[in-house]
Amino acid sequence: MDKLVLFARKAWFVVRVMSGYEERRIRAYRLQMQQRIERVKGKKEKLQKQPEQIILSEVRQMVQQMEALNQQLEETETAIDEYFKPIDKSAQIIMDMQLEKEETQAKEMAKIMKEQIAMQREIASKRAQATFIRSKDAQQSEKVAECSPKEDAIK
Repeated sequence: MDKLVLFARKAWFVVRVMSGYEERRIRAYRLQMQQRIERVKGKKEKLQKQPEQIILSEVRQMVQQMEALNQQLEETETAIDEYFKPIDKSAQIIMDMQLEKEETQAKEMAKIMKEQIAMQREIASKRAQATFIRSKDAQQSEKVAECSPKEDAIK
């Protein structure tokens, strides 16, 4: 009986091969396997790209957060500038007043120094004249003294 079943199977296989059924089945199976392989490759590529996409999305998120932070910092900076504007104006006015005081003091000191220099020059010139006059008087008195003994000798 086993031989009969085995013979029937072989005969049935030959009939299928002759009719082309087995070939079509093999092609269909091969096509099905190729499609499965392509799907698996596609999933694999998606999985490989997914970390890149996750990283890119995180980078985009960080960039957006940094831009928001920069904008917030700029707004805060302008608010601080606006808050301190009156104080800055007052400080500028005070600084200008101090500079004007210092300039006037420097001018006054320069004027006083010029006056002192002029007075010192005047005193020095008076001393020089006095010394010159004294030296002239001394020379004249020496001449007079020299002349006196000669006159005494002549007499």
